Amino acid sequence: MTKFNLPSALVDKQSRRPRRAAYALPTLFTAGNLYLGFLSILKCLEGSMAVKGGLVGSVPQFEVAAKAIGIAVVLDGLDGRIARLTGTESDFGREMDSLADVITFGIAPAVLAYVFGIQFVDFTSIPAIHDNLIRAGVFFCFLFLLCGASRLARFNVVTNPVPKNPGRPDRKYFVGLPIPAAAGMVAAVVYAADCVPIQWWPVATAWLALMGLLAFLMVSTWRYRSFKDLSLVRPRAPITVVLLASFIYLTLNYSQPVLLAMAVVYVGSGIVIRVGGIVRRLMKKTSPPAQPQQQAS
Repeated sequence: MTKFNLPSALVDKQSRRPRRAAYALPTLFTAGNLYLGFLSILKCLEGSMAVKGGLVGSVPQFEVAAKAIGIAVVLDGLDGRIARLTGTESDFGREMDSLADVITFGIAPAVLAYVFGIQFVDFTSIPAIHDNLIRAGVFFCFLFLLCGASRLARFNVVTNPVPKNPGRPDRKYFVGLPIPAAAGMVAAVVYAADCVPIQWWPVATAWLALMGLLAFLMVSTWRYRSFKDLSLVRPRAPITVVLLASFIYLTLNYSQPVLLAMAVVYVGSGIVIRVGGIVRRLMKKTSPPAQPQQQAS
């Protein structure tokens, strides 16, 4: 029988091609992300019924809902990195990831924000603002969802987006606040508050202001560090291992303040960078031009 030898270039190409099973790995992470969003919505509904049934204080269902969103943020960051490491990126995976993000980081945190911050506010002292605050709560929670979906749509259709205030060329940035970070902020605040629903209307008003701020940041063109330029396979310095171990220890033992601080720092980073750029430009405009020095004769 005659044997046919394939060209070496074709053999190398076939050997480098990932197996079909490898394409399922990032999709499994996306499916886990989607399940956690669904679980969060269910726990929000269960917690709401428990509070209406007489539960006072911390709501365990709200804690599960917040933790589910937080774990989903981690999975969302892993599925893209795994797809890039294994060379299994595909249009199907990107579309699946976006649809899962709308549910897990759009609908789930919007529902959690409403049942935690608006639904159980005590209006016995000032009943006149009851209807207005309820309508405002529905609006701002929906605005969070709408801006998050718009942020995902822009991310899918824009190629190589450039933020309004470009940063260092050797780093990668998101244009606007990523929707997982916005959802993580909602979950971190709920978790740090011991999952006790807000009952005082001034605090509920501040909660709605936070939802409006997150919605604005998602559709803004301000830059946020993406950390995609950080490689997971490169060797790290010993100080990096020490910092990582310290972070894991603090997260396990002081999870509420640590996770809240992380969310606040990341969300606030875009605001600080943008405001700092505006201040620098204003200072340049107001500073007098340098006078040329006269040489002595």
